[in-house]
Amino acid sequence: MTLVVVGGSLAGLRAVESARRAGYDGRIVLIGAEEHLPYDRPPLSKAFLDPDGPARVQPFRSEAELREDLGVELMLGTPADGLDPRDRVVSVSGTMVCYDALVIATGATARRFSGTDGLRGVHTLRTAQDAAAVRASLDRGARTVVIGAGFIGSEVASAARKRGLPVTVVETQDLPLLGSVGRQAGAVCADLHRAAGTDLRLSVQVIGLESVAGAVSGVRLSTGEVLPADLVVAGIGAAPATGWLERSGVPLHERDRGVICDATLATGLPGVYAAGDVAHVVNPLFDEESARVEHWTNAAEQGAAAARHALDPAAARPLVPVPYFWSDWYGHRIQFVGTPRAEEVVVAVPAEAGFTALYRRRDRIVGAFTVDRPREIMKYRRRVAARGSWAEAVAFAATTTTAA
Repeated sequence: MTLVVVGGSLAGLRAVESARRAGYDGRIVLIGAEEHLPYDRPPLSKAFLDPDGPARVQPFRSEAELREDLGVELMLGTPADGLDPRDRVVSVSGTMVCYDALVIATGATARRFSGTDGLRGVHTLRTAQDAAAVRASLDRGARTVVIGAGFIGSEVASAARKRGLPVTVVETQDLPLLGSVGRQAGAVCADLHRAAGTDLRLSVQVIGLESVAGAVSGVRLSTGEVLPADLVVAGIGAAPATGWLERSGVPLHERDRGVICDATLATGLPGVYAAGDVAHVVNPLFDEESARVEHWTNAAEQGAAAARHALDPAAARPLVPVPYFWSDWYGHRIQFVGTPRAEEVVVAVPAEAGFTALYRRRDRIVGAFTVDRPREIMKYRRRVAARGSWAEAVAFAATTTTAA
């Protein structure tokens, strides 16, 4: 029997590890588009961009550990380019890799700002190579413009301000992170930017870039203003890396082309499962809603489960996870658990005490957002997982108002 994992990502690595922990001793092939061994991506926009942080990206495991300890055949540096589920074959640049069980963990690709190919000083931030280029520009004192006030862009802005550099964040919506955390929490995020000296431009579009001798020199806004810039980072989201699956029969989401899965991560094709940023997964905890979650814990949990289920479909059980993510902005810890899709959002702890917002559906708590309250966030996560009472969650928050 052969397990093939496509994607040298966290989800892909956890799939490999999980298969071995479950006692599987057959063949495992790990296919990855990047030449790097699987590495941790969240630090790319956090510790790696910090002027005092590590200057190298470390892999999760060495090549010897993967090949010798886990018995993995590595095919790195070339992406998969096709899948034939009838013959159970993955194509990698003309090489056909047969599988009995397949885990799709190809993640997502950062969206680029249109018309910037080949323009020096313009970057996304998704890979180790991206992060090295952004860090080098910041170390040179670049005047920085970030397109998009999401988590990646905001972490870049934080790294620039830690160096004392001028940075402008341009966001088309009227608050940061509206779709991710809602209006109340988005307003607090805007205040964090402004308090740190970041020039936050809301309800403004970038309509083009200016350049000199092949390098970016400015950012044109819909207001007519041109912002001087030596470094432009596009934090405008990511698209699932599924181009290689378009004619395979794997079900893809109509809007973003992510892989559609049930709650066990099954795609509906024999032996084919998906995990991590690439996967739209039904979550029974939130009224069977389907979501594609681009966060570390999600990738780790789904990668491990996808391999177990692919190897033993009869034992597969629905995942009922509580999504969790965290981010560091300007020395503040931002954390979120659950889902922001709520009927009501209540500010339970005001910003001057650290800030907590709670998210309600009917009589249940389904989410919580906190700033600088790390001791409480996992207590809310347990309440969400237990389908906890809304009234009890609000009462609990009242007892924490003065406790940092």
